[in-house]
Amino acid sequence: MNELRWKPSSPAIARAVLILDAVAEAPDNLTMADLARKTGLPRSSVHGVCSTMVEAGLLLRNADQTYAIGPHVMRWATSFTRRSDIATEFARIWDESTVELRGATITLAVPDGNDIVYIAVRNSSKTPWYTYRVGMRLPMAFTSTGHAFLTKASNSDIINRFRDGFPEPLTAKSPRSVKELIALIDEARARGYTQDREYVSDGKVCYGAPILGVANNVIASIAVSVPVEELTEEFEANVIQTVQRLALLTSERMGAEIEVRSNTLPRLTSAGDD
Repeated sequence: MNELRWKPSSPAIARAVLILDAVAEAPDNLTMADLARKTGLPRSSVHGVCSTMVEAGLLLRNADQTYAIGPHVMRWATSFTRRSDIATEFARIWDESTVELRGATITLAVPDGNDIVYIAVRNSSKTPWYTYRVGMRLPMAFTSTGHAFLTKASNSDIINRFRDGFPEPLTAKSPRSVKELIALIDEARARGYTQDREYVSDGKVCYGAPILGVANNVIASIAVSVPVEELTEEFEANVIQTVQRLALLTSERMGAEIEVRSNTLPRLTSAGDD
């Protein structure tokens, strides 16, 4: 059953969000019975909310009586993208300063609960078995972009974040517990970047770093993904330096005051260190 990631003050809006999330996350279009089962809402409530959202263009009702996301939602998505200065700055910096990594998979993500959501994506033909999409969600516990957010949290905050349970592993190499995750985050803080060593997909490794805003809080994170088979020492060093440089440049353009390590690298500290 789908659950809200926040405590609602308006039940009607909460029901609409539950239904929209269920439709958006399902691999196939859902019937009203499917939506009632997935959301745990009474079928009468689902009928009323869906009818209203169809009228508003938030949902489409297909000929087979299934539902899909409607065109009105794209107006909101377009507005978010247009107003997201960080996505614009990131794209500009990537184009200007990463000639040597053209063709690499690059992602920009923001947090949502215990997930991260991708807001800018450039996929590479080098990893055709795994394609990122704008709006795609992945567990924060497994991704290099997710780990980048956690580097600025205290270890007690990380424990509290996963108090209701740890996500199911995506591969045989995914961390299996909060204790294992914290060990990875501690290592990332010490070296200045995060890693996904095939935690999300076999054959693919990712390197990430946080992007900071005006208050030096993490507002987004970036990552570069490469196939394991292409990973030489020299190429790995190049990818890591590029990720760190991009994070630093983007953070500075977003108004952060960065403490620099080795003249080029932003320092990753936990909230308890600040």
